[in-house]
Amino acid sequence: MHLTHNILLGLLAVIFVASGAFKLSGNEKGLAGTRDVNVGDRFARIIGAIEVLGAVGLLVALRYPDSILGWSAILMLWLVMGGAVYAHSKANKMKTAYPAITLLILLSIVLVIA
Repeated sequence: MHLTHNILLGLLAVIFVASGAFKLSGNEKGLAGTRDVNVGDRFARIIGAIEVLGAVGLLVALRYPDSILGWSAILMLWLVMGGAVYAHSKANKMKTAYPAITLLILLSIVLVIA
């Protein structure tokens, strides 16, 4: 089960670095999803920074499994994805919430199997 945990952490780290970097860069494709649910560009960039920092925290969790920093990163990203699902729900765009729901589920699995 430890191997599954590490694979999920690595996969999530790659996904959150890419997603956060797209938002931070101001790329139209990176900001399109947040614009679609009426989230401003400035707030989307803050979310992007949180995603990148969370990805670094996931990498710390890989190296130091008992680190509070790793656990904090997982919980922070879980809350961000929960907020994303809520934003999609509030904008009546649940069809576009599947990536956030999937990441929320994967983060939940990581929390449970740790």
